[in-house]
Amino acid sequence: MARTLVIGLGNPGPEYDWTRHNVGFHVLDRLAAEEKSIFQSARRLDGYTGSNSFTFARSSKHDALLVKPSTYMNRSGEAVLALQGWSALASTSILVVYDDLDLPLTKLRIRPFGGPGTHNGMRSIVQSLGTDRFPRVRVGIGPAPTDAARHVLERFSKEQQPEIEISVAEAAEAISAWLTSLDIESVMTRFHSRWT
Repeated sequence: MARTLVIGLGNPGPEYDWTRHNVGFHVLDRLAAEEKSIFQSARRLDGYTGSNSFTFARSSKHDALLVKPSTYMNRSGEAVLALQGWSALASTSILVVYDDLDLPLTKLRIRPFGGPGTHNGMRSIVQSLGTDRFPRVRVGIGPAPTDAARHVLERFSKEQQPEIEISVAEAAEAISAWLTSLDIESVMTRFHSRWT
């Protein structure tokens, strides 16, 4: 069991590595690396008997599970719902980190709740949980020049890669602060001043 879940959104498979839609996965990779924790199959999670629809890493420092749904983006809610049922956690103890094309590259937004916007992964989670009352960290990937569906599946350019890696590190730092305090308002106050 864990006192919190951190869900990073992305698509499974090496072909999606460092595409814009997989920023959530990379934030979790950063958090796991800081504790030298590795991602494992859902089948390795003690006491869990649900579908094998995610991988997880343990944060022993924060008593949290870092979770990457292994369904495709538009079915992310299946894993989140299964884990909420298993853990009996309130939705406010589940934080989701994901890409946002409505935010410029390098910008982050932290919110205690809110609608899914145009993000298919968030829409799936809100529908599955039946609520939008859970904290989230949105990582800016920049607006789509034309086709949004194509844009989110493109990799970052060489020039953009260092910038997104800084954003990933900052998002991981903000999530670590939330895991320590469980006070999303204080995290918003502390971190938003950096990006305005």
